[in-house]
Amino acid sequence: MNPVFGWTLSVLLILTGVVTSFLPVSPGVILVFGGMLLGAWADGFRRFGWTTVVILGLLALLALLGDMLGSLIGAKRFGASKAALIGAAIGIFVGIFFGLPGALLGPFLGATAGEMLSRRHVRQSVRVGAGTWVGLAVSVVVRLLIVFTMLAVFIGRLML
Repeated sequence: MNPVFGWTLSVLLILTGVVTSFLPVSPGVILVFGGMLLGAWADGFRRFGWTTVVILGLLALLALLGDMLGSLIGAKRFGASKAALIGAAIGIFVGIFFGLPGALLGPFLGATAGEMLSRRHVRQSVRVGAGTWVGLAVSVVVRLLIVFTMLAVFIGRLML
């Protein structure tokens, strides 16, 4: 592979990933990691050994796990029933297929519906749904911290 092409694509993937990481349930972390892996490959893995690539991969997995668990933890902190947690998980999964509106509304609607089925109290159901949004917001902050940690590791290795 032409190193200039590899590095250009790497930088584009990383920048796109960083920008999209600000959105809930986005593929930003995957794009950042893919760009970093491509950069390491374009470099011939001279500055980026497999240890660094594995660390970056583990950080990316941690961010993805945090994304999935954020809404569930938020719902649980607001007193969600088991049905609400299942509803939030389904809402997260289904919401992904409907873009940003689905990613924002899916967990809320799923948790609210699950809570309504379980306890039939509108106020508590909406409270639990709102808790999923709090968890989603926290997961975005955590994801951004991890993405910027990945950038620090990547740039640190690049400067050596």
